[in-house]
Amino acid sequence: MPTTVEIILYICALIMGNKQRTIASAVSVSGKGLHTGVEVMLTFHPAPDNFGIRFKRVDIANQPVIPAQCEYVVDTNRGTTIGINGCTISTIEHVLAALRGMEIDNALIEVDNFETPILDGSSRYFTEALQKAGYTEQLSERTSFEIDTVIAFSEPEKDVEMLAIPSDRFRVSVMIDFETEVLSTQNASLDRVEDFQDEISKCRTFVFLHELEYLLNNNLIKGGDLSNAIVFVNRVISQEELDRLAKLFNKPSVKVLSKGILNNVELHYENEPARHKLLDVVGDLALVGMPFKAHIIARKPGHSTNVEFAKMLKKYIVEKEKNRFNPPFDLNKKPLYDINDIKKVLPHRPPFLLIDKVMDMDDDHVIGVKNVTMNEAYFVGHFPEEPVMPGVLQIEAMAQTGGIFSLKKYKEPENYSTYFLKIDNVKFRNKVVPGDTLVFSLELISPIRRGLCHMKGVGYVANKPVIEGEMLAQISKKTLNPEI
Repeated sequence: MPTTVEIILYICALIMGNKQRTIASAVSVSGKGLHTGVEVMLTFHPAPDNFGIRFKRVDIANQPVIPAQCEYVVDTNRGTTIGINGCTISTIEHVLAALRGMEIDNALIEVDNFETPILDGSSRYFTEALQKAGYTEQLSERTSFEIDTVIAFSEPEKDVEMLAIPSDRFRVSVMIDFETEVLSTQNASLDRVEDFQDEISKCRTFVFLHELEYLLNNNLIKGGDLSNAIVFVNRVISQEELDRLAKLFNKPSVKVLSKGILNNVELHYENEPARHKLLDVVGDLALVGMPFKAHIIARKPGHSTNVEFAKMLKKYIVEKEKNRFNPPFDLNKKPLYDINDIKKVLPHRPPFLLIDKVMDMDDDHVIGVKNVTMNEAYFVGHFPEEPVMPGVLQIEAMAQTGGIFSLKKYKEPENYSTYFLKIDNVKFRNKVVPGDTLVFSLELISPIRRGLCHMKGVGYVANKPVIEGEMLAQISKKTLNPEI
């Protein structure tokens, strides 16, 4: 059972809403770049509302800024690289995973080289730095897009598949299989983003010995050492080769453990490789550019497939948002109900009857119209020098539209009334003034059951949204007072 304190905190969270976050103060992390071997300084800075995550190269002229968005990805070979106008920053996925895992929405990240510090090959030191900096809640709401359909991506030739399944939160499940004796099938999952720091952030990258040798022979990973990664050995290796590796990485000696890994590190978890692949998925999907709710299921993911899937998700979100505000009405056709019809359904009367006509209605949606005129009673005292329709009356007008919809489900609507139980997620996007035609489009969120009507609505003026919100109402039969 939750404690009283936990219940109070939960209620406070509901009251406060879900606000955007930035870090409370600047904080730096330094270390060698994986491929250059050059010391790199990375500094997280606070950023304003709706800034998002951006990287800034402070070591070159004009200090270009690169948004952490999937359309800026220029390379996914052994890491994710973003770039703009020839300026690049590499191996950003571990940094982005830390920011997403710590639920930071807005930050500017200054880097004085073209790659971030590799550190131990995980997100651990970045998450610890962000924890040390703390966070600040901002004024703007965090918009977390809800994926409402299954989105699938696959590359059959690589046996890769990625799915986004509707969920009430961000979740990730990963399966890897390198089809070797030392590293075959592994699974990992993250059920809540709040668990990222404890369960995922310290999981390090991994490499097979033959890949390590290739990188060394091609003068890469100058900043690498045997503490940067788990090294899997899937073939017989001679002592001479082990001695050579020890010399290259300034180790007194190295050997192959029974699990088929070098003795350079101890595993944090038996499935640490799968957990690191999950970490990469979290970081790469942060390139969508906004939080979203979905259960991500990834089979044999890699940076290239992660980024392609991020592009697919972003395209879906952008198109969905565009279509969300396409006005679904035609004001030129004959109304379904005029004001006299409405008065037969709603108990309200002027000056509190706020809907003039209903244009359309079916089993799950309704369109209502309010003509805003200067002779409305509330304009006498509500900003008389610059008349604006009060937000509460916009909500009431939207509710009356929903009331018409819900009451028409009954044979004798005049014998019923609707009463507010809850109003959620109301946003005012523009002011409504005399002369405006305010059109409400409402649709059911769930079927009407036990007299409960739950609807989501958007109000438009000149085809542009001015208000949106969700409402829950109780439909009740009227009762007459007994004679005294």
